[in-house]
Amino acid sequence: MVYETAFTSEDVPAAERFDRWRELVRRAHAPLEADSPHRADFRARVRVLSVGAVTVWPAEFRPVVLRRTPELVRRHDPRTVHVSLPLRGRLRVVREGRADGYGPGSLCVLDTSRPCEMWAGDGDGPYSGIGLEVPRDLLHLPPERLAGLTRHRLSAREGMGALLAQFLTTVAADSARYRPSDGPRLAAVAVDLLSALFAHTLESDHALPPEDQRRALLLRVKAYIRRHLHDPHLSPPAIAAAHHISLSHLHRLFRDEDSTVSAFLRDQRLRRIRQDLSDPALYRTPIHAVAARWGLTDPSAFSRAFRVAYGTSPSDHRQRALARGGTPTAVRGGLMANAAGR
Repeated sequence: MVYETAFTSEDVPAAERFDRWRELVRRAHAPLEADSPHRADFRARVRVLSVGAVTVWPAEFRPVVLRRTPELVRRHDPRTVHVSLPLRGRLRVVREGRADGYGPGSLCVLDTSRPCEMWAGDGDGPYSGIGLEVPRDLLHLPPERLAGLTRHRLSAREGMGALLAQFLTTVAADSARYRPSDGPRLAAVAVDLLSALFAHTLESDHALPPEDQRRALLLRVKAYIRRHLHDPHLSPPAIAAAHHISLSHLHRLFRDEDSTVSAFLRDQRLRRIRQDLSDPALYRTPIHAVAARWGLTDPSAFSRAFRVAYGTSPSDHRQRALARGGTPTAVRGGLMANAAGR
């Protein structure tokens, strides 16, 4: 779903502005300490967009210092990856004794599981940028691999970094044009772009050990699968050919995962179908057409797979999901009639 929370300091008494802003940032990112030389007259604008499983938050505020201390990490870790895209002003981040600077045209990656200290803004000038929060589990990236990625200053002006930056600025610029049901789709795009960016970054380092190279290729393969779910001919041999590796190499990539490549492909397709069947805007689309748009063109095989995965039939899931969402009775009646006709 896409939900938005907005904060403008002008709407709050001056004495409460900084604390209200700090609490909003804590909820969007993670528990942290915050301070600013401008606490007495703090000015900020923040919009927190809940986009499916990820969060996008465009923000502008006067200079601040933010600290994610070891104690705060131990107390609560949301296990998310944070990406900052500075648009105006600079970020200075200290992690494990190392200081790095980021300005417009770059991307800063943070891991909520690791302490850090960050200064945002230059002098008295405001800082503006866009933050992206992605659950770490969606990236299928172990903490030690993520630690290596946070040491890179990623470009937002070329390659996959530019695509991610364009996506973030587009979503932030006009969130009103998206329906609530667009949330899971936008989240999938964000995860795909970030996974592809991380894979490209890992692959560009020729000194990486073999395990890191394997992980980078696996990230790229999973992003490719998610981008091509609509193709009914997508299969392990086709995926292997697209990445110029053997079929046995592809299967070895998934050896330490929770599923095989075929199971990952099937589960991703079923997940997208399940989301679409819950979308009131698609209630007139026949179930077999929803399945076909995600590459499952055999209605009987699809129905069996859906029931095994979710313990219910596709039509029953759609009726319950739309009823929970407040779909009009006439619509639900039409769906039941269509289901009975099938």
